[in-house]
Amino acid sequence: MNAKNRSKNPRPALASTALLVAGIFLIAANLRAPITAVGPLVGAIRESTGISGSAAGLLTTITLIAFGLVSPIAPRIARRIGIEATLFVGTAVILLGVVLRSLPYVAALFAGTALIGMAIALGNVLLPTLIKRDFPHKLGMMTGIYSVSMNLWAGIASGLSIPLAEAAGLGWRGSLGFWAALSAVAAVVWLPQLLRTAGETSASASASAPKPAAGRRASGLRRSSLAWQVSFYMGLQSFLFYANVSWLPEILHDRGLSYETAGWFLSLMQIVSVPASFATPILAARLRSQRPIVAVLCAILFVSYAGLLFAGGTAALTAVWIVLLGISMGSAFSLSVLFFSLRTTGVRQSAELSGMAQSISYLIACIGPALIGYLHDSTHGWTWPLIVMTAIVVGKLVAGLGAGSARTIADEPAKPPLAAAGAKR
Repeated sequence: MNAKNRSKNPRPALASTALLVAGIFLIAANLRAPITAVGPLVGAIRESTGISGSAAGLLTTITLIAFGLVSPIAPRIARRIGIEATLFVGTAVILLGVVLRSLPYVAALFAGTALIGMAIALGNVLLPTLIKRDFPHKLGMMTGIYSVSMNLWAGIASGLSIPLAEAAGLGWRGSLGFWAALSAVAAVVWLPQLLRTAGETSASASASAPKPAAGRRASGLRRSSLAWQVSFYMGLQSFLFYANVSWLPEILHDRGLSYETAGWFLSLMQIVSVPASFATPILAARLRSQRPIVAVLCAILFVSYAGLLFAGGTAALTAVWIVLLGISMGSAFSLSVLFFSLRTTGVRQSAELSGMAQSISYLIACIGPALIGYLHDSTHGWTWPLIVMTAIVVGKLVAGLGAGSARTIADEPAKPPLAAAGAKR
């Protein structure tokens, strides 16, 4: 669906819209499942390959570094070849990366992981942009669908990792490789969107890409305090999410749960986040300020980490903390994505904020898995890692209160470049 087609046919056929929504749902499914499938298998991977805890943490950190490096250039790629084509290429590269990391070589494990991260970055940035472009009056609903798909399939991948490896006899490599099927299905379903734009000239392809917006130029986003607040809120949210994905099964196993049970608890965290991640953007889109939502979500997250730190113990009580963790994490992620639309004016500014915020946020997040693994290796326990994650919640609250304020980047007074500002002092 491009700009020319939308102007000629502002109310596309129901079947075409349904196919577009299905494609969004399936591409979103591939943006987390290949990552969350790794966490429950970390023990088996370390035993099989002999890599250290810090090196195992790099399996997630490499992905996040790729997110940070590729996110800023995703809007430029989309302006060159179109959003639809960029998303198709990204999905195909995810498929290639999943197959590569399943090969019986440690180098292939890390190389495939890097490919997956670079490809996922394209979808991370461009799916919210496509939603703002094609569903401007249904931002909350479509952001909810996008977030639900990511969280649902992330939870399914976490829960199935051990059964696929052990009960199905695939081993950890086969368990990771299983998710190539999900990428293949997404590519096939998205193909009609690619064919729809295949005959366009480069000019019309550019017409389907993000357009300039009124207000602050995209190049000036880095001088916007609001853009930085959105970036840090998402960054601290991502820090905690990927630390959880990488190490929560190990934390729970250390407390007496089997790896399979710990994997299902990680799956539970993802699954309970589904309804919250769907409802939160719908509610948030109706409010001028999202600060109350930010405060409530941070309070829930603080309680869940404090519970894991001080009041763990029984499986039933642990389940309470995991449920609270899932509700807060799922809601906060969908709120982060919604900020790309609520805090901007126009599609191009939304794409640029998405690229900036995700680049910065995932560079922050990449510290999480390695740092938590290092703290565990250094202290031989999970107390200090949990204390650090609890402290991160406070910083997330501060950034979120700024990001949730009732304003847009265009409302901020223009600031001179740093060099010019320094010359006036």
